[in-house]
Amino acid sequence: MCDILVATPKATRGKVMLFAKNSDRDPNEAQVLELIPRQRHEEGEVKLTYVEFPQVGETYSIIISRPWWTWGAEMGVNEFGLAVGNTAIFSREKLPEKGVLGMDIVRLALERSRNSEEALRLITSIVERQGGSGSYEHRLIYSNSFIIADPREAWVLETAGRHWAAKRIEDVYSISNALTIEDDWDIASDSVESLARRGGFSFSKHFSDRFYTYFAHGRDRRAYTYRRLGERVGDITLEYMMDILRSHSFEPYSPSRGSMRDVCMHYGGLTRPSQTASSQVSELSDKSIHWFTGTSLPCLSIFKPLTFDTELPSMGETPTNKYSLNNYWWRVERFHRRFQTCYTHIHQFSQERDQAQNAVLEAVQEFRGGSDLSIPLRLAFEKERGLIERWDKLIIPARPPYLYNIWWRNVNKRAQITI
Repeated sequence: MCDILVATPKATRGKVMLFAKNSDRDPNEAQVLELIPRQRHEEGEVKLTYVEFPQVGETYSIIISRPWWTWGAEMGVNEFGLAVGNTAIFSREKLPEKGVLGMDIVRLALERSRNSEEALRLITSIVERQGGSGSYEHRLIYSNSFIIADPREAWVLETAGRHWAAKRIEDVYSISNALTIEDDWDIASDSVESLARRGGFSFSKHFSDRFYTYFAHGRDRRAYTYRRLGERVGDITLEYMMDILRSHSFEPYSPSRGSMRDVCMHYGGLTRPSQTASSQVSELSDKSIHWFTGTSLPCLSIFKPLTFDTELPSMGETPTNKYSLNNYWWRVERFHRRFQTCYTHIHQFSQERDQAQNAVLEAVQEFRGGSDLSIPLRLAFEKERGLIERWDKLIIPARPPYLYNIWWRNVNKRAQITI
């Protein structure tokens, strides 16, 4: 489950495009944050997650966050300031057991497109090939929705198998795990245009799987994020986007009582099988800055600034779905799981988190004239490590509710992690 938000220059205080996403995955699906340089290729095909795909002579430089086991990415940005993210949607259209994952499509678009128009054209040319399970631990096959944004324009593209509809975003928009386009698209596949000629056609109503869409609570999360964006049209800031990504469906929040309505998703068992695994907020302009947590649960994480001229510090060994002290995502994840056993301290923790985040934001302002953010980036990691070290000593794990504790015990056992 995922949430993506976008605010165009006319809706933001700084008159820049803002793109934001929470990537929700199975709780043991560590994510890889990586900067891949521009590359030339001589091979005829590239191996995606499940299938081979025609390669191009050159691919652009990208920053992506991806599940450890996939070729494709949950979200990312390229050297031209193009950002793309996908969400799973549940439609009545059946997809093949093997195909091009929505995450593969995200990476293909970033590697091969200079702007949102090119990305839209590329994605719509291959959506009929989408398929394959989007989960490592169980079967989960779904169609995809996308937000595509560059410094000047943004699009929402929603698919149902080979069918698709796209709409240009004027001010703000958000998507979750439910179709949103009714009859108001700007362009659509021939199949959708044909259906629309019958009259009274709604893309969302026609293609949505009602059962899975309801229990994913995508419409609830989308209503919340869209309302939050609408409340600040003309005055939306980077910090406001971060705040939305860190939000929950009720306060004071308790992870054991959370729900699929939470934007910052905490794992909770059978009815809440996902957890936010990584987050991104990008300022898309002539001097784009991209903020990634590179860790789970943005409510407990620091967003770290990146540009294509900034070297990403080593995050340790490449992660898997098993705990490793030698990987940064997993080291932070162990702390996150410990903290959730005594989440009643979140108010004080959030104050210290915000102080640390503000220090990083201020450091970036000092370097905004340049393109190398190495110093603010190092500061972000130092602040996060300091916050974790301090609170890890303060935590006295409490005994969670019985069923919630069983769910987490099983998850931790599979990851071979001790809390």
